[in-house]
Order: sequence, then structure tokens, then C-alpha cells
Amino acid sequence: MKTLYYSHPDFLFHQTGTGHPECADRLRSIEQALATPEFSGLTRQSPPLGTERQIRLIHSQFHIDTILKAIPVQGEHYLDQDTVLSPGSRLAAFRAVGAVCDAVDKVLTGKADNAFCAIRPPGHHAEPEQAMGFCLFNNIAIAASYALHHYQLGRIAIVDFDVHHGNGTQAAFYHQPKVLYASSHEMPHYPGTGHPAETGVGNIINVPLTAGDSGVEFRQKYSRIILPALKNFKPDLLLISAGFDAHKDDPLASIMLVEDDFKWITEELMTIADSCCKGRIISALEGGYHLKALAASVAIHVKTLMTG
Repeated sequence: MKTLYYSHPDFLFHQTGTGHPECADRLRSIEQALATPEFSGLTRQSPPLGTERQIRLIHSQFHIDTILKAIPVQGEHYLDQDTVLSPGSRLAAFRAVGAVCDAVDKVLTGKADNAFCAIRPPGHHAEPEQAMGFCLFNNIAIAASYALHHYQLGRIAIVDFDVHHGNGTQAAFYHQPKVLYASSHEMPHYPGTGHPAETGVGNIINVPLTAGDSGVEFRQKYSRIILPALKNFKPDLLLISAGFDAHKDDPLASIMLVEDDFKWITEELMTIADSCCKGRIISALEGGYHLKALAASVAIHVKTLMTG
């Protein structure tokens, strides 16, 4: 397997202030974990800057302008109590979009089998007209729309195993039957969306988890609901909103997954991708706020992508 790993120093300069869980140390911990010899076969990729045209596939020009005008010359500017801008936020946010779109190009033209994008700020809470939940632009939604528009794919699936519901991704594709969005998430929990009754045009699958659920419940629900739906949908490309905050050590949630659960779901998704879309998977980092747990979980996720 040829696996691309996208990273860039620009992601470190999106500063969120002292004590903010979504911090640059998250990526530093991942870099350290992937610096060992077992990852020598990883193809390391420097992402280009994304473009406003790519961002407009999901977000309005007004939304883009609102973000850019709010970026401070120095210090931090809070869009809300969670979502922070700093002087480095523009380059980080555009570089994140560039990473996922370049991954689409590389994977769909056969230059790589799959990709993991170690990016920040994360994206799945960003709605078409609203930045929120640490997120400015919805990276994975932009990647899906980019793949639909530029490669004329018939069906794209997005699987979101972040512990928080990806309200922004759901909002972007709620009426788009070409995109299947499947999410597992703790409920009740931020942002309060993700009820099973939210089904879009039959293309939205929400699978709530309850505080204290472990890998047993997680695997049962994926095996019973999400994995069969993916097989039936037969996507031409599989995208992953890879949040690792359902780990038992994460400070922002109460789901009890361990590293082996992330290995399991990665293997299951790869099996489905192998059967219907030539193994084509692009995974983009979302949450995960316990540095050691995040690093270990990403490492096992990426190692599985590399080896199948």
C-alpha cells in the first residue's frame, strides 16, 4: 500500500491560546509517534494552499470573508467561546483545505492508495455559513464536493468516528443523495445534533453512543448499522473524519475506546473500500485531545492504512 501522510509547519501557527484543547501540540505528538522506523514506508507530502474556489464548494463567499476579516494582526480573536483565530489561522485553514483536495487528486489518479491528513484546524463542525466547535472550514466536506465536481464520481461516503457529531458535514449534504454521511457520536453531547431521526434524503446515518460505551458497543453498532449501509451504497471514494476523542483517556468525552478499536474500524473500512472503490480512502484528522492517546491512536490508524 502507498499511503500519503500530509503535514505542514503552517498547521502549528494556528494559535488557540493557553489551555485550549485544540492546540499545536496535538500535531507535534503525532509527528513524534510517526517518526519511528516502522513508519519509514510512509510517503510524506507537503500540501499546497487550498483556494477560495475550493472552499466555495461548501461555504459562501460571505462566510469566507467573515473569517478572513476577523483574523487578528496579533493575539487571539474568539469567534465564539470555543473557536479561536490568530494571525496564523488563514494559512493553516487554507493549507488544510489544500491537503484534503490534493489527497483527492493523488488517490483518484492512482498515485497513492490512501492518505492521512494531519491537519488543523479541524472541520466537521463548520456549517456552510457558520464556523464553530474549533472549526473554520469543513475540510472533509470540501474534499467530498471537490471529488464530485472534478472527477464526476457517482457516490462518495463519509464515515465520521469523532466522538462529536459532525453537524457541519451533515448540513452540507443533507439533501445530496450522492453523498452518504455516517456518524457515530456520544449523545447527549456537543453540538446536540445527530439524532437517528435526522436522515436527510436517506443518505444520513446517525448512530448515537452513550457515555460509558466501550469498544463492544462501538463495534456492534458499526457492524449492525453503518458497515452494511456502506456496503449497500458502494461508494466510489471513502472519506473518514478521523477524530480520536472517543478514546477512554480523552478529556472532552466519556466513550471508552482504546487503540485497538481504531485499528478495527480502520480495517473494516479498508475491507469495504477494497470491495467497491479500489481501496481509495482519504482520512482527515478531526478531534482527539489527550496527547498520548491521540498519538497512539493515529499511529495505529496510519499503520493499518499502510499495511491493510
